Amino acid sequence: MKTVLLAKERKELRHSELKEIRDNGNIPAIIYGADMESKSVFVSSIDFTKTIRTVGRNGVISLDVDGSKFEVVLTEYQEDAIKREIKHVDFLVVNKSSKITVTVKIALIGDAAGVKDGGVMQHTLHEIAITSTPGNIPQQIEVDVTNLQVGETITIADIVKQGSFTINHEEDEVIVSILPPQQEEEINSGEQQEAGHPDNEEGRETKPE
Repeated sequence: MKTVLLAKERKELRHSELKEIRDNGNIPAIIYGADMESKSVFVSSIDFTKTIRTVGRNGVISLDVDGSKFEVVLTEYQEDAIKREIKHVDFLVVNKSSKITVTVKIALIGDAAGVKDGGVMQHTLHEIAITSTPGNIPQQIEVDVTNLQVGETITIADIVKQGSFTINHEEDEVIVSILPPQQEEEINSGEQQEAGHPDNEEGRETKPE
């Protein structure tokens, strides 16, 4: 059974109306798609939160706008940095057979061996862009760091195939690495090394040519 989120079309687009919508516990939103004109709507903040918890950040939602239903995914949202409240959301109308590009969270799985040996984990890439049909979008992409040693990195190329989607990143882009303890201390303290080659270059970040 599909998760249905109720929405109401906004007839007035005045700035004062936005404040009234939010004051009443609702979130202004927009629905857009390739074969339709954009619609300005609003949804209940409570219902929206429950829906996202149920289907996930990238799940397909059945959006009921005054009786007309649209299959949508959440593409963008604006959040109040202080109150941590959602201020506005964008819904994209999708065709189940058409591919779309979305951002998916990377979840690190396991306890890295290098951290147990005193190294410090540096998680560089927290989410990635993928292209997929709506039904094949994963909630998250898992990266196992259990065997990651000090000085080693995991890149996009190391991601184990987890579904029918294309990753839109260069294969050599670093997701996570384990820094030697000494290097982490130098980074945190702001100390600069003397000119010349360091004693231990293994695992140090280098600028791309």
